Amino acid sequence: MTLCSPGFLQAALVNGINAIVNDTVITYDQVLRGIEPFDELLYRQYRNEPAVLEQKRQELRTQRIEELVEQQLILAEFKRAGYNLPETFIDDAIREEIRKNFYGDRARMTKTLQSEGLTTESYRQKQREKIIIGYLSDQNNSAQKILVSPYKIETYYRENQGKFKVNDQVKLRIISFNQPAGATPGSAKSLADEVLKKIEEGAAFADMAAIYSDGAQRAEGGDRGWIEREKSDLKKELVEAAFALKAGERSKVIEFPEACFLLQVDEVHAAHVRSLDEMREEIEKTLKDQESARLRKKWIDRLKAKSFVRYF
Repeated sequence: MTLCSPGFLQAALVNGINAIVNDTVITYDQVLRGIEPFDELLYRQYRNEPAVLEQKRQELRTQRIEELVEQQLILAEFKRAGYNLPETFIDDAIREEIRKNFYGDRARMTKTLQSEGLTTESYRQKQREKIIIGYLSDQNNSAQKILVSPYKIETYYRENQGKFKVNDQVKLRIISFNQPAGATPGSAKSLADEVLKKIEEGAAFADMAAIYSDGAQRAEGGDRGWIEREKSDLKKELVEAAFALKAGERSKVIEFPEACFLLQVDEVHAAHVRSLDEMREEIEKTLKDQESARLRKKWIDRLKAKSFVRYF
C-alpha cells in the first residue's frame, strides 16, 4: 500500500495520522507530546471558558502540526541537496548538551533518556535533525543577515505612535506591615507609625524597608520599580495614593484590615510618547523579525511546492 493510495489515506484517519510529508508520517501522538506542556497552561488559564479553551487548543494543535511539517520539509531538502553533516558536529552538540543539562555526567543523561523512553541512538538522531534544521533555517532566513534602512525605521515609528505611548508612571517604594491572624489588633498600625516616625526623623525609607517590610521587595529596599496607573497589580487605594504623591514625597500610613503600608515616590514620569532614538533599536528588531518571518514562509512554500504534503 503506497502513501498516496486510497486505502492508506483511509487508514490514516483510523491510526491518528495528522500529516504526511513525502514518505514521513506525522502522528497524532507526536503532536500531543509536543503540545502537552502548553496544553496544561491553556487549561489553567481558560478552564472556566470551555469554548475558548477548545479554540486555543485547536490553534495550538494546528501550530504544532505545521511545525512538524516544516521540520520534515527542511530535513528532506537537506537530503535532496546532497549535504553532509560530519559526525563530529553531532558529537560536539551532545557533549555541550551533557555539560549544560546533565552536569557533565553522561551516565545521568543515559538514565534520563531511558526514563523518557529514548535510546542513545534516537537521541543522537534528534540532535542530528536539530543541527540540520538550525543550519538550513539560518542560511535561508536569518534575521541577522537582514538590513533595515533608517527610512523604514522612521516610517514605522511615524505610523505606530500608539505603540510607543507611555502612560503616567511613578517609581515607587513600599514598606508592608502584615497583621498576622491572632496578633494584637492594631499591631501592624503601631509598627507602621513607629517606622514612619523614624523616617520623618531622618532614617532612609529604603533602609527601613530592608529592616521592617514584609513585602517581597524587602531586600531591594521596597523598590517596586515603575508602575502605571492602569496596569498595576497593587490595590486600587495604593495606586491612587501613589499617584497623588510628587517625586520625593511619601504617604502617611495606609491601613487595611490585613496589612498597613507606607509609600514613597522616588520619580515621576508624565504620560508621553517615547522618542525615535529610544525606540530605534526595538523597531529595527521588530522589522527584522517581520522580514525574517516573511522570508521563511516563502522558503517553506517553495519546499512544499516540490514535496508531497497531505494534512488530515
